[in-house]
Amino acid sequence: MQNKYPQKPGLDFILKQAFFYWNKTLIFQLIFSIMYFGILMTVFFFCDWKYGIMDQYVETAKYAQDGLQVYTEEIQKMMAAESFQNFSLWMVGATIFLYPLNLGFYQIYKKIDLGEKPELADLLVGYNGFNFFKYIGYYVFWYFIFAYTIQTIILGVLWVCITIFVAPIMFFMNKTIFESISLNLKALRMYFIEIFVCVMVAIIFKYIGFALFIVGGLFTFPFWNAMIYSLYKTIFSEKDKI
Repeated sequence: MQNKYPQKPGLDFILKQAFFYWNKTLIFQLIFSIMYFGILMTVFFFCDWKYGIMDQYVETAKYAQDGLQVYTEEIQKMMAAESFQNFSLWMVGATIFLYPLNLGFYQIYKKIDLGEKPELADLLVGYNGFNFFKYIGYYVFWYFIFAYTIQTIILGVLWVCITIFVAPIMFFMNKTIFESISLNLKALRMYFIEIFVCVMVAIIFKYIGFALFIVGGLFTFPFWNAMIYSLYKTIFSEKDKI
């Protein structure tokens, strides 16, 4: 497949397009969030029952009255414990397992472009056959680099920008991880401002629903996928159909 970069799109167009896709698929946003948080919370409560994490935290929180230094030391002891390490592995594993759920939105948005009716089964397209292992493998690679870079915040955001198109490129163009990153870097060099601003808007809007409306977060949490698709569709000339 050949890629070309059209004239620079306006930010207003990219943002309006992202909100269009999001607004057209609100029911899918809700179902996604219910499935995502339902599985995540099930794993959390199972691990809490198995390892007693909440009880450990309550006990550790009592040290807060002894000063920040003492409290920090106790938190570090709790996090170093084998039970907490196992709990963390379970939660990371659940997050990794849930990642392919995001790929379903690319299928849904593409169907909207083609004038087709999206179906609930489209949300699970990332779990079909070899796709599951391909996207899981990518997310494991992405997550462990992100886990280290996000500690500096700036490097974390940069890593997000460097990889923002990897998933849709793999999905639509059937490229490898490193081929996708290479194409992503070319786009980033040409559209850095547009991509950076859209990333910031997507992150803010993704979580603002929880901050302002609580339940509204179930609708805004998956917005990130609409923004990525809007950017991808605008920047890349993609000819193949799903």
